Amino acid sequence: MATPLATSKDGTISAFASLPPTAVPTLPFFDTVIIGAGAAGLFCAGQAGQRGLKVLLIDHAQAVAEKIRISGGGRCNFTNRDLDPQAPHKHFVGQNPQFCRSALSRYTPADFIALVQKHGIPFHEKHKGQLFCDRSAEDLIAMLLAECTAGGVERWQPCSVKKIVFLASEAYGTGSGSYQIHTDRGLVQARSLVVATGGLSIPKIGATDFGYRIAQQFDVPLVERRPGLVPLTFDGEAWAPWAQLAGLALPVTISTGAKKSRMAFDEDLLFTHRGLSGPAVLQISSYWQEGTPLAIDLAPTVDLPAALAQAKARSRKLIANELAQLVPGRLADAWAGRDADWQRPINEATDKALTRLAEQMARWELTPTGTEGYKKAEVTLGGVDTRALSQQTMECKAQPGLYFIGEVVDVTGWLGGYNFQWA
Repeated sequence: MATPLATSKDGTISAFASLPPTAVPTLPFFDTVIIGAGAAGLFCAGQAGQRGLKVLLIDHAQAVAEKIRISGGGRCNFTNRDLDPQAPHKHFVGQNPQFCRSALSRYTPADFIALVQKHGIPFHEKHKGQLFCDRSAEDLIAMLLAECTAGGVERWQPCSVKKIVFLASEAYGTGSGSYQIHTDRGLVQARSLVVATGGLSIPKIGATDFGYRIAQQFDVPLVERRPGLVPLTFDGEAWAPWAQLAGLALPVTISTGAKKSRMAFDEDLLFTHRGLSGPAVLQISSYWQEGTPLAIDLAPTVDLPAALAQAKARSRKLIANELAQLVPGRLADAWAGRDADWQRPINEATDKALTRLAEQMARWELTPTGTEGYKKAEVTLGGVDTRALSQQTMECKAQPGLYFIGEVVDVTGWLGGYNFQWA
């Protein structure tokens, strides 16, 4: 009896399908092939190898884990002590942030810290639970590579994947089928395929849409992608008065949305020539929707109405000079210059003018025209729809042996080590 044709999900017919099992050419066979040698791929490879699986790790880039290398100013914010695995919606964005609860509760920040300590990597906490390497992100890369070595992981890099074919045949002894991966180093076969290719952010270090194309090949649904943790931009002409403040940073409270959808952060804001950046803006960018305004309190720790009223009672200085005692001088000058009523000695200003000044600085409303895009984004929002994946294993529900992990999935963390822990 003829062997049934082995047909791939995309309709490709295997050249070997009609041969009896004993005549199938021998290919290098792995328990799992992982595509993408970033944080998620390296960690997965090391874990799988140390559990006795034969693992091949493939990446198209020359340098391993380049995103780790440049993150956190070169020191990599590798996790966050404040992460609550039972409430991931507090620190993660996506159509279903609760999806990541299973993974985060089974491998916690404490678990990763223990691994870092095992490898003797010194680290420190900055603020809000953020942990950074004392020396360099290179320490973490070396740790992940050492874990792969301990698991006997084979690594092909640089190596491009040309084609992936799923063989739904019992002839290969894998039960639910296997995957043929065509690469520029040859053809390999695996029982399972893990996609850890990351997102679209920072294309200059090798980011591509390859993982999303694999998802599309196997009919895995995708959530619309957009840049996340990214600086926001404003109309050039309208922004001109503020562009002169480029380089100025100050603590603010920034928010977007209304009522139940409102999200706010207390972080530092940075003025740029094209708009706003800094931790406050990167955080809010993941929640900001095009066409909606931001609200910024430029002096969140100061009672501005009271402070200005007290200054009026005792001072003859210009309003800008008194305001410079409460916010950075350059900002005080720029703000006071917006209204003739604010360009006079504070004791000559009306109470109404000072109240208006305080109210506007406590709720500066402005609407971004866009973002700096993937070239400046730290992460990609959206990706593989979590409804298509098992919460416990990350395997596709409708495609046996196919897994998606890390940034390619529709799970995005806040700034501060949350994305690395997810990876």
